Formats: sequence, C-alpha cells, structure tokens
Amino acid sequence: MGDVRGGKTALVTGITGQDGSYLAELLLAKGYRVVGVVRRSSTTPYERIAHLVDRIELLSADLLDQTSLVDAMAEVHPDEIYNLAAQSFVATSWNQPVLTGEFTGLGVTRMLEAMRRVVPKARFYQASSSEQFGMVQETPQRESTPFYPRSPYGVAKVYAHWITVNYRESFGLYAVSGILFNHESPRRGLEFVTRKVTDAVARIKLGQANELRLGNLDARRDWGFAGDYVDAMWRMLQQETPGDYVIGTGETWTVRQLCEEAFGYVGLDWRAHVVTDPRFARPAEVELLVADPSKAKRALGWEPTVRFRQLVRMMVDADLARHRMHVPSPA
Repeated sequence: MGDVRGGKTALVTGITGQDGSYLAELLLAKGYRVVGVVRRSSTTPYERIAHLVDRIELLSADLLDQTSLVDAMAEVHPDEIYNLAAQSFVATSWNQPVLTGEFTGLGVTRMLEAMRRVVPKARFYQASSSEQFGMVQETPQRESTPFYPRSPYGVAKVYAHWITVNYRESFGLYAVSGILFNHESPRRGLEFVTRKVTDAVARIKLGQANELRLGNLDARRDWGFAGDYVDAMWRMLQQETPGDYVIGTGETWTVRQLCEEAFGYVGLDWRAHVVTDPRFARPAEVELLVADPSKAKRALGWEPTVRFRQLVRMMVDADLARHRMHVPSPA
C-alpha cells in the first residue's frame, strides 16, 4: 500500500471542511499523498482548500453510496483513512434528523464496511464529538464518561462511535475515535457560534452592522484551535495499538465570555450590540462541556498550543481583514 514515492497515502472525507483543510496541510507537510473524497456537485465549494488543490487529489464519492466508497478505496488503496465528513451543525440536526443519521451515523458504517472489504490493513480515524456527552454525567469528560446525547447530531455521533469500536473489536481493524471538543479557526463555518460572533464583531467595527442575535449566553464550551486538533488525529493513527481519545483544552468559557473577549478586543462593549433571541434556543440545551485530555497528553504527547483568547483574536483579525477587502466567506 501507499504511494510509489514511498510516502503514505491518506484518504480524507470532509476535506473541504475546516478540519479537512487543516489536516490536508499537515499531511502534505509530512510527505503524504492526500486524496480527498468530495460529493458530486454542480458547484465546487473548495474555498478552504483552494491553496492546496494543485497538491492533493480529489475523488468523487458519497457517504450515502456504498459502492462509491468501495470503489474509492479500491482505487486509492490508502494507508490511513480520516472520516471527517458529517452533517456537522447541531441546529440543523433537528430540522433534518433522518439525513443527519444517514450521513453522521450510517455513513460511518458504510466507510468501515468498505475498508473491511478492500483495505482491512489500513488505519481508520472517526471524528467523534463532545456532543456525545450532552447532558454530562461527570465533569470533566474523559474517555470513560457515559454518553447522553441531547440532539439528533449527538445521537448519530454516538452510533458512529460505537460502530467504530464494534468493527475494531469484531474484525480486528485499526479503527479509532477522537472525541474532539469544540475546535474553531478562521475557517469555521459562519453558522457556528464562535465564527458568528467574530464575523459580527468585524462587521460592527467596520460600520457594516450594528447588532448580533444569539441564543443561550450561559452555555459553556471547551474551545480549541482546529489546527492543533488535526495533529491529535494524526498522532492517534501512529500508535501501536488503536484506542479512543478525548481531545480538548480542559478550560471552559461561556458564550458571554466569548462575546466579551471578541468585542473587547476591538474596543467595543458587547452589551451594546448583542441581543438574546429565543429563536436560537435549542430544544434540548447542552449547558457544559469540558474535556479531560490527560490520556492524550500522556499517550500521544499532545497538548494544545493555542489558547482561547489567542484563538478569538486570530478569528477576529481574519474576519476584519476579509471584510475590509469585501471578500465573501467560505460557506
């Protein structure tokens, strides 16, 4: 397996997303051949990977289509498979619960089944989520913390997590799950709260807007930098034996503190601009998520390099620069 150049070959689903773009950069820097799986579309939403397109290969396949996944693995013969594709926005999962289950849950089974049939010696990474903990059963959350998901997205991710464990234990596959807590960057989608805030701060600072409407300001999250978290994914697949890991910073911040930091950074008072809007409240709220990443630190030698305030400022700076140029953002 692998490429004729002697480096490893990685197959990445979700390569056009935030994590996929950072992972592709990391793997290219390590000498990998990187093949991204993309869904057939009449438009090409490749903004996040535009700077990489001439250095990676793109292959058409779909998590809803088993045959396309089998064909992709047969064509590429990857050494490592990173499954980052999902319907990943929690709010959408209430409006499209069945589709979320198909992509985020059953899609993982299709990937594992294709791997088992075509490249059983490959190594598989599944993107698990802190949303699996939902109504948390202990704080902080670690690998042994019981799951209690509070959204169709969280429920689908729990299924995906356990099917990955099941294929590892039933078929001896090298398959792992990284239970990643919230991770953000200037490439985060505009619908996610961190990016929604930093984008609004930039527009308000530049006089292009005046208010920002948000839901629950008391929700607490463990926010880290996506660039750090893809490094943890790679490290998980380099271990002698497969295992699951919680990845996070171990620090927790409220949405209110996020607003204070982002608005304060550009000299604005968040209270003059933020409006609480009940339309953004979730049917079932997840109040507190905070990681205990001690296993990852011990076993993988992984630690976050970017802290919360640095991350928020990085995102505000990027959005300010973009709005000054009037360049539209990746969707």
